[in-house]
Amino acid sequence: MSYPTPPGWYPDTSAPGTERWWDGTAWTAHTRAPAPAPVHTPAPAPSGGGSARAVALVAAGAVVVGAVVTGAVLLTGNDDPAAPAAHASQSPTRTGTGGAPGDDGPSPDGTPVHEDGNVLTDQLNGITLPIPDGWERPERTSGQLLTMRTEKSYECPGASSTYCYPGTVTTRTPGGTDATTPEALAEEDIADAADRAYDEDILGRRTHGGITGHRQTAAGEVTVAGRTGYYIRWKVTTAHGPGGYVQSLAFPSPTGSESPVIVRYAFDAGPDGPPLDLMDTLTRGIRPIGDDATDGGVGSAVEHTP
Repeated sequence: MSYPTPPGWYPDTSAPGTERWWDGTAWTAHTRAPAPAPVHTPAPAPSGGGSARAVALVAAGAVVVGAVVTGAVLLTGNDDPAAPAAHASQSPTRTGTGGAPGDDGPSPDGTPVHEDGNVLTDQLNGITLPIPDGWERPERTSGQLLTMRTEKSYECPGASSTYCYPGTVTTRTPGGTDATTPEALAEEDIADAADRAYDEDILGRRTHGGITGHRQTAAGEVTVAGRTGYYIRWKVTTAHGPGGYVQSLAFPSPTGSESPVIVRYAFDAGPDGPPLDLMDTLTRGIRPIGDDATDGGVGSAVEHTP
């Protein structure tokens, strides 16, 4: 049985000599130099004729302690091929306690390790999203996407013994793209977002029997957490079930190097799906971590296109 690795500082294998903060779910953008190892000063040798013998005993003891420490390092290091590494896996290898790397102290921004249950915190991208009433953050998600979803679920219409959710929202950091603007990122992402939500999921299941058609219902610039972003919304029809609405929202992170962030929305159509204007409400609620005063810009700032 595997257990989740607790939040803490762990060696960053992509940057030797650096530790990176693991928030219990994902690697964040916070790094630091490794904490210095404690220095043990040997007791002074006693004076008198027994000094030479005492020095020899101290030296021998140091050799034994050094051997034990070396063995402990080898046993607790990252030599296990199954042990994941920073930026290459979802969980780190714990290396220490009590203020050392891997400790359970406060997060890098000073907030408690256990996040507010009313918000979805994406520390890697420096944002939070409000969790609406009747929604939850699942303990486990597919892939490396940070997700919240409706508490209510139902058996997927296109795949028996598989459960779907009327509404899901995920955040992700785009990779392997040449797109440099929020508009280009949203345009590049929307088809994949629709496929993942209503055509074929990450496990290859056709949960709604596949997408049979789509049309764009809205698009335009929007201010998100003080940054200018762009969103595209599609209405998709599916072989089974009511279909749904999918939206890709791209914007620069409000913190750090302002790397691009994508938020994906997938709401079932029909009376059982979340109200469509909840997408706009959630976009307005996106905040930089630690800042509750930044306004979003959905509403008059959003240009709707037919």
